[in-house]
Amino acid sequence: MEKKRVPLGKLKNSGLKGWLYLLPAIVFLGAFMVYPLIDVFVYSFEEGYNSASQTYFGVGLYNYSYVLRDPYFLQAVFNTFLLVIITVPLSTGIALLISVGLSSITPLRNLFQTVYFLPYVTNTLAVGLVFMILFKKTPYSDGLINLLIQWFGGESVDFIDGPYWAKMFVLCFYTIWVVMPFKILILTSALSSVDRQYYNAARVDGTSPFRIFRRITLPLISPMIFYLIITGFIGAFKAYSDAVALFGTNLNAAEMNTIVGYVYDMLYGDSGGYPSFASAAAILLFAIVLTITCINLLVSKKIKI
Repeated sequence: MEKKRVPLGKLKNSGLKGWLYLLPAIVFLGAFMVYPLIDVFVYSFEEGYNSASQTYFGVGLYNYSYVLRDPYFLQAVFNTFLLVIITVPLSTGIALLISVGLSSITPLRNLFQTVYFLPYVTNTLAVGLVFMILFKKTPYSDGLINLLIQWFGGESVDFIDGPYWAKMFVLCFYTIWVVMPFKILILTSALSSVDRQYYNAARVDGTSPFRIFRRITLPLISPMIFYLIITGFIGAFKAYSDAVALFGTNLNAAEMNTIVGYVYDMLYGDSGGYPSFASAAAILLFAIVLTITCINLLVSKKIKI
């Protein structure tokens, strides 16, 4: 049977049409993502940049040197990395367990899925206020969590204005609470797409549930797991509103600032008015996120669950 040859002119026309369809998206990405990134990169090398007069007195690496020696930035980097290391694995693991549990029940499954998804559609600051009520000590109450701790014979802890470990615990707990619904939604959808014939064949062979989960479920949904891990790393590195919702806008005083919070403070906060320093910190954050994402992509290609 002879294969039909497509004329070269038609191929060129179809390629041109494809680029025309992509043109609006390319213009949008170029105007709102590529150009700002290049602009920030240029600002990061301009020493003493003044946004009012649009002037600067030199070009060099001083902005990066200042930021990397700034104790507030180093504290923000430490907080961000700690938040990432704790929340991403925990939230993904808990979401996987809950999704498996939801997939194994039939009665009221839709109701439970809705309940677990509610935190995702709730305003971040509203959830933060609820957490403050649960954890914050006031002249009138120690908070619901402290009441439970005291009921079990422990001593109350000021989770909002107290020791660093207590504040980091609340921030991690809050972050996991906020991001987990999205992960549950994705993993529940991934589990429902697995062909049931694999499970039926395994049960006929007398395979244990744990072995079914390890040998069938995990390999088939592993692309979604790695997707959630990568997006989780990116989202955790961009954390800022969570900390503000819990500890207020003066995060440096609370020792709970993040890298994004540091960038914001350099631009608009009490120590604001330093766009060059903010740009240098933003580029450093971009480099960190890009590096972590590339490592995750390489690992996800090599590891077979």
